[in-house]
Amino acid sequence: MHQLSARELRQRFLKGETTAENIVKYFLERIDRLDKDIGAFLAVFHQSALAKARHLDEKKAQGAPLGKLAGVPVAFKDNIHVRGEISSCGSKFLTNYRAPFNSTVTDLIEAEDAIVIGKTNCDEFAMGSSTENSALQVTHNPWNLNVVPGGSSGGSAAAVAARLCPIAFGSDTGGSIRQPAALCGIVGFKPTYGRVSRYGLVAFGSSLDQIGPLTTNVEDAALVMEIIGRQCEKDSTSLSAPPESYLETFTNGIAGMRIGVPWDFLKGLRPEVLANFQASIDMLKEQGAEIVDVDLSIMKHAIPVYYIIATAEASTNLARFDGIRYGVRSARAKTLDEVYDYSKEEGYGPEVKRRILLGTYVLSAGYQDAYYKKAQKVRTLMIRRFKEIFHDCHLVATPVSPIEAFGIGAIKDPLEMYLADIFTIPVNLCGLPAVSVPSGFSPAGLPLGLQLIGPQKHDKNVLHAAYTFDQAAKFSSKMPPLAKQG
Repeated sequence: MHQLSARELRQRFLKGETTAENIVKYFLERIDRLDKDIGAFLAVFHQSALAKARHLDEKKAQGAPLGKLAGVPVAFKDNIHVRGEISSCGSKFLTNYRAPFNSTVTDLIEAEDAIVIGKTNCDEFAMGSSTENSALQVTHNPWNLNVVPGGSSGGSAAAVAARLCPIAFGSDTGGSIRQPAALCGIVGFKPTYGRVSRYGLVAFGSSLDQIGPLTTNVEDAALVMEIIGRQCEKDSTSLSAPPESYLETFTNGIAGMRIGVPWDFLKGLRPEVLANFQASIDMLKEQGAEIVDVDLSIMKHAIPVYYIIATAEASTNLARFDGIRYGVRSARAKTLDEVYDYSKEEGYGPEVKRRILLGTYVLSAGYQDAYYKKAQKVRTLMIRRFKEIFHDCHLVATPVSPIEAFGIGAIKDPLEMYLADIFTIPVNLCGLPAVSVPSGFSPAGLPLGLQLIGPQKHDKNVLHAAYTFDQAAKFSSKMPPLAKQG
């Protein structure tokens, strides 16, 4: 059953070839057996998942209509709220925080009869590119247990790659869905900013964060977007655009589609990554796409701009975790000042502290004009540049990551880690939709990914092109040897 897509699982359930209870039992058993080596899940909802499955079986027996994800197990990154369950954000600070409400995405998914099977590991407060910054456990890449799965949604990516569930959700602030998807050989989609509600997502960078799906294939990602891509009155940044039908145009192909490639921006790529990307571009040409050169040289400033804006927003958002309103209170605190000081000292990990300090600095008096406001101006120039480019082409293609999955503990320098997001960060700064689709393997046998970027609100076109590429390349059908176990 693990080799089936979400759509295929639902069809088997609807046709009576299996029951929702059997589906859930099957995936729970896989998690119990395989996840001890992977570490993708922080919590597995055995009882509630089985109860929901039995309810669905009764609903089907009564002839009631069933949703688009009926009987499909899904998982959520541990910074997305599921009512009554812990939302730890991968931090010691929130190990006592039980969500009092569902995120909008959780509500929409459950309304379509999906079965929430657990919460997945992530870098603490979504700050990282490897899931090594989780304070709770280490997550391993199913393709090689000695390398990272990427981050910050590494738990969700690893869970889908190992076929522990067909769909998982992550959040993408600077590439945190697309980069782990690429490193784990699956599909990861970051929607247009505002297309999917952020209500119930614990905020990191409010102008950058976006929830999106990680799936084994593009069709499942499109199906999920048809469900969650809608306006939400609880989210002031939610787009007023109506829901879209994604799957209806997928079989039309991409003949005549103009795809821009910023070759100058790709200078210095490792030979194996560049060769894989060139092969992906050749495959797009074979499908009828026209490849044009585009100038994205301004994106060389993306990393510093992002780490000014994102840390400034993080500094503000994380101020609420103080051991009083939210968070585990330090046992050694005896005064109010000590509650604040000790709780934050003990609760936050080193990467979170580093980003809070940087964010507080760039927002401080005397430095705000020099750093934060200047970064916002450059961000505006980047947005304008993408708009100019999209007058000449429909999409832009780049690699997802300049490197393959690296060894756990191999990168010690935070700046070197930040540079791994050079191709994904511009998308978040400009609020664009982008997808990571499997594009092959490195000489070491580790997955690589192709990124396709579209104009704002052109989510459908991005997934359309990704589907065409995926159907030709067929890399998303590959799974790690570990996942092939029955």
